[in-house]
Amino acid sequence: MPGDGTPPRWLAVVNPLMRTAARLGAPVVVLTLRGRRSGRLRRTPVSPMELDGARYLVAGYPTAQWVHNARAAGTGELATGRRCEAVRLVELSADEARPVLREFPVRVPSAVSVMVGAGVVPDGSPDAYERLAGRCAVFRLESV
Repeated sequence: MPGDGTPPRWLAVVNPLMRTAARLGAPVVVLTLRGRRSGRLRRTPVSPMELDGARYLVAGYPTAQWVHNARAAGTGELATGRRCEAVRLVELSADEARPVLREFPVRVPSAVSVMVGAGVVPDGSPDAYERLAGRCAVFRLESV
């Protein structure tokens, strides 16, 4: 339910559309991970950001299922259009995540309205995002 930090219902419609666009070659970034229980491949559109020469993924919601799969799998595949790359996902500690989170609303502004609308953050300020440290997972992406 929007406002309590859970994904809005429309995301269940938009994510499959984004995955389809990616399969057709659109420049949509999709993270593929093995499901922690089913073992099946799970594909999630994501918004990686670059900071100081490294790439990061920030969970848009504390309850994001891809985060649980990333923790279990440790590796996955990042695809942009038809280009794929094997990646290791290294979860940051809360202290390591703070500077990344501060930059997130500046570098990935498309995520701000969604996260504000879902109640994850009260506004799009760097301070609000920094307070997500320890609540929303942040992963560094490393090429494998």
